[in-house]
Amino acid sequence: MKSPLLASIVLLSGFTATTAFVPQTKPSLVQQHIHQYQQPTTTTDTALHASSAKNKKTSRSKWATSRNIHVSSSSNNDNDGGSSKKAPPKLIIAGAPASGKGTQCEIIKEKYGVVHLSTGDMLRAAVADETEVGKLAKDYMDSGKLVPDEVIIGVVKDRLQKTDCIQSGWLLDGFPRTPAQAEALAAQGITADCFIFLNVPDSVLVERVVGRRTDPVTGKIYHMTFSPPDDEEVLARLEQRSDDTEEKVMVRLEQFHANVEAVKGSYTDIAVEVDGTNKPEEVSEVIMSAIDAVLV
Repeated sequence: MKSPLLASIVLLSGFTATTAFVPQTKPSLVQQHIHQYQQPTTTTDTALHASSAKNKKTSRSKWATSRNIHVSSSSNNDNDGGSSKKAPPKLIIAGAPASGKGTQCEIIKEKYGVVHLSTGDMLRAAVADETEVGKLAKDYMDSGKLVPDEVIIGVVKDRLQKTDCIQSGWLLDGFPRTPAQAEALAAQGITADCFIFLNVPDSVLVERVVGRRTDPVTGKIYHMTFSPPDDEEVLARLEQRSDDTEEKVMVRLEQFHANVEAVKGSYTDIAVEVDGTNKPEEVSEVIMSAIDAVLV
């Protein structure tokens, strides 16, 4: 397994911590799987690969330095004489509500073929599949209680061990949300290659949320400032969600900021912070470059 945490991209939203949590863990299922199928190399192959790997790492290092992205030497997959096969990406993305996280998740999924995972989807799937942790989660959900971290971590761990995640890699969307969850993931040996954080000022987030409107007929979402409908009939029937008010948005942002810095602190060595106020295509370009820099 890559030593503690690779320089990665994860989009999370506001947490505070003074120290980064960087645990030592055992090799993951992904790395065991790749090691099993690595092919032996000859002395000539090893020399050629070493030369190529050196050039790659030099180029990658220059790129990362120019963009203030830290790429640790342990995060490189190019070991002299080793296999050139890449491990599937293991990514985390974090960002506040309306930071553009959903849009970037779709782009990342399309580009890298990873399995996009949110805790809500994983919980519902575990309950439907009647797994052991799914049954535990259902008991809490049916009684109207919050599902405790240990159960959620169990659900996440089970999901990441499924064949599609092992073969294609994964993208955790907005999880972990608290430093306790980040530590629990690490304790289970679950590490990421890149932690991506979408940074957007609260004032911009509030504007994005408050201006959102939904067409009850088509379900399409518009924004009264950035993307209003051209059709007057559609404009007249648009509805605003009850929680898309400034007061309720500020409450959600307070909860987000209460934890985000601490969560980011758990992934200092693999974190990439991206300016989420730019156009989506510009944001995705920075994200892709950062991911590619650590997945060589």
